[in-house]
Amino acid sequence: MKTIKVFLVFTFLMLSAQNVLAQKPVLTDEEVVADTVTKEIDEVFQSEEFLKKKNKKFAEVKGTMVVDIGVIQNGKVSTFFKVDSDIKNIDFINFMSSYILDHKFKFKLQKQQRYKIRYTVTF
Repeated sequence: MKTIKVFLVFTFLMLSAQNVLAQKPVLTDEEVVADTVTKEIDEVFQSEEFLKKKNKKFAEVKGTMVVDIGVIQNGKVSTFFKVDSDIKNIDFINFMSSYILDHKFKFKLQKQQRYKIRYTVTF
């Protein structure tokens, strides 16, 4: 009976530890959010998965895009808005928009908080 209690307590502690480790950090400073978004989006655009999809349909697309990316409380991308671009391929711009809108960041924001980050990417 004592062994079962010890096992249950141990199991509970392990599950609790996993939940703590699995929780996303909550960012509050606007500059930290902007830096984190920039780093994560840089990683996305340099990832093998993204480059494979881009090169499959849009290998010829070259240029620079300036976009605003809106981030909401749970780390989801709420908006993607092209501010400026020398890339005129509408299909590529739509591809970029869909790809980023599907991204979920590895952090959260405080309740009711949202940020808009200006991001420049060159292909």
